[in-house]
Amino acid sequence: MMDKQTFSSSQTTSNISRYAAAIYRKGELHLTPLHGILQMRPSFTYLDKADAKYREREAANEPGDSSQDEAEEDVKQITVRFSRPESEQARQRRVQSYEFLQKRQAEEHWAHLHYYGLKDSRSEHERQYLFSQGHGMAGNTELIKSPSEYLMMLVPPSVEDEKDKPVAPSNVLSMAQLRTLPLADQIKILMRNVKVIAFANLMSLLASGTDPTAALRCIQQVALLVQGNWVVKSDVLYPKDTSSPHSGVPAEVLCRGRDFVMWKFTQDRWVVRKEVATVTKLGPEDVKDFLEHMSFLRINRGWEFKLRYDEDFVQKHPDVVQRQQMLWMGIQAKLEKVYSLAREHGAPKKQAAQAAAPLLVSGEQRVSLAKARVKQTYGQLEQDFQKLKAEGKASQGTCPVDIFGVRIKEEPVSDEEPMDTSVCDGLNNGLANGIHSEENSVDSVNGLLPVQERVTQELRAFVAATFKKQYVLTLNELKRLFNLHVASLPPGNLLFSGISDKMLQDMVLDMGCKQIMVPFPPQTTALLDEQKVFALWEAGDMYDQHRQILLEIFSKNYRVRRNVIQNRLAREYGEELDKQEIDKILKDCCVSQGGMWYLKGTVQQPTS
Repeated sequence: MMDKQTFSSSQTTSNISRYAAAIYRKGELHLTPLHGILQMRPSFTYLDKADAKYREREAANEPGDSSQDEAEEDVKQITVRFSRPESEQARQRRVQSYEFLQKRQAEEHWAHLHYYGLKDSRSEHERQYLFSQGHGMAGNTELIKSPSEYLMMLVPPSVEDEKDKPVAPSNVLSMAQLRTLPLADQIKILMRNVKVIAFANLMSLLASGTDPTAALRCIQQVALLVQGNWVVKSDVLYPKDTSSPHSGVPAEVLCRGRDFVMWKFTQDRWVVRKEVATVTKLGPEDVKDFLEHMSFLRINRGWEFKLRYDEDFVQKHPDVVQRQQMLWMGIQAKLEKVYSLAREHGAPKKQAAQAAAPLLVSGEQRVSLAKARVKQTYGQLEQDFQKLKAEGKASQGTCPVDIFGVRIKEEPVSDEEPMDTSVCDGLNNGLANGIHSEENSVDSVNGLLPVQERVTQELRAFVAATFKKQYVLTLNELKRLFNLHVASLPPGNLLFSGISDKMLQDMVLDMGCKQIMVPFPPQTTALLDEQKVFALWEAGDMYDQHRQILLEIFSKNYRVRRNVIQNRLAREYGEELDKQEIDKILKDCCVSQGGMWYLKGTVQQPTS
């Protein structure tokens, strides 16, 4: 009888790149590329064992000479030979033989796994990774094509004979060949070659009739905005698993150093090479390459950014500029943490009168500029409004009035209820973080929620989704994730108006999270935002109480050993938990370093 069944894996095909796992939901087809396919087949090795046992029994039952007869056999002489050293070719043949492979397979240790059913919560969690986390079609440029372009892909035009084509170097691509590629590839190749370009110049290099909106969407995937111009991203020039041709430094370190140079140019038109080398700790040749990509050397002055500040692009596309500012804020926070930069190090320097205005503008400056513009134009707008209002009274207030292209139906106003036209009160009470509170009434009339409520809903959805994934976050990390979330939103979203730290913290506490008062050591180098730790108190799963006990431990200890956590959980529940359960709890809330466990985001990076 067979008391268990064994399945062994076998590779189905060597070329996996042509296959993908697809899942369909809500009219969307999500594709996940596959890197390996294993087919599980039943193993019948137990039949071989049964045959061997059967042969042994048959051999034992066969009549033959007794042991006494065997003992009386003549003693035979044997010759002992020592094997010669095995040659390399013989060793390779032996390693590739079937017997050797079977022996290695038999000696391979079993990997003990725990199976979760199709409807298990863990299986459902893993299944979510099959759905794309992106929103919209911003990155799927291959799926945005006209019928004629699809027809061209299905039935490509006849290719000229190779002998008729002029011979060109392998690394050179003509403009005619370039324009046969998808728009995203065209822009990526151009940016890789030019490094820095103004948007107007980029449009002149693309085919006539190219949609500027599509080009703008594609360039944000491969470039960052610096002083109104586009600079190619570092990971485009230094792909993963590559290294510096000068020093052999890995691509990750090169990208970090080049991002620092780009960020410095968002603060000032001039950069000093010595300062870059001191901060990044990179070789002189690598630093020189970074600077030559985007600047010119000026004798006795330093390196100046190649192009002038593109004020025209900044004025035409404020939504793109604001999104890029959010991205730079996230990059700046990462650089400050990696290079241990002081806060004042990132402050923009005073520029000369002819130099361009800084790209990053604080919230207080935006509010001040908005107030000044309102005060400047309010008088003229009020006069125009009163004039149009007087003309509208002639028709008893029933005809719609066209004010600056907006059709407004005006109702009669009595003399006992004068209209409030106070300038100062409206400015002082209506503006907060760039949001005018009087817009709420307009939204209510149009049947929409007030702006403040819609902002609250957007913010609540972000906080809920973030803590469902992370469980524990410092305020600094939460702000970084929020800036990246805002940068990924479509232009004109309400969250671009500006969210203060207090609003973010209040929303976190309102969503059922609690602040964990972690006792940081006195010599800590953590910033104030890094010392504020928030945790999701109740996630609604079976591990809520386990996580609450773990968070209680960290409210009294900055770092804890694993056995302390295990003993505390065992004492609370009266029995020791499985290793997998403890690993799940620790993975949700903690990170390990040097044999100690810390809450996420509280580990102190060693200073160089």
